[in-house]
Amino acid sequence: MQQLVERIRSEGRNLGRGILKVDGFVNHQLDPELTMEMGRAFARRFQSAGVSGITKIITAEVSGIAPALTCGMVLNVPVVYARKTRPITMAQGVYSAQAPSHTKGGIVELIVSPEYLRPDDHVLLIDDFLATGKTIAALAELVDQCHATLCGIGCIIEKSFEVGRSRLAHLNVPIVALAVIDAMEGDSITVRNPETDPAANSF
Repeated sequence: MQQLVERIRSEGRNLGRGILKVDGFVNHQLDPELTMEMGRAFARRFQSAGVSGITKIITAEVSGIAPALTCGMVLNVPVVYARKTRPITMAQGVYSAQAPSHTKGGIVELIVSPEYLRPDDHVLLIDDFLATGKTIAALAELVDQCHATLCGIGCIIEKSFEVGRSRLAHLNVPIVALAVIDAMEGDSITVRNPETDPAANSF
């Protein structure tokens, strides 16, 4: 995903408090071609990690939906997004878990209907960011509640300095990041392509 790395370099902005502004192509305005390539990259990386037999992709509304959908298109599996408010159409006995919102502040509840997450599912979790890991941990809790099998975790952008990866290590599944931010200081963002560049590049 060198294309993603270059977009972060050219358009990403450090807003302070660990917040990276990439809403021109990830989580407000979307670049369809780039987002489709993200789906292909996730599928390729998980295949390389030995992950197979996926039956469902889970994400959280709203920002995780686009990359989860394109990955689901490549893998030809359904995509379920955890709701943050419960609609009246949702079945009883929902699975729910709480996660902090880094950008909005406060705690949000993530809800999935038992109609769409079953014990025999083999699941990938896809989200936009891996920072503290708490949102992804909440999604993993939903998978555990229904006794489905968690097979892998994917994120568009990982902030390695917020150690979310280590907090998720106990899940014992492959964790795939398409771009890694190693530091954000002032106008400088240190970003690398984890597939091709183990050493960070600063700009």
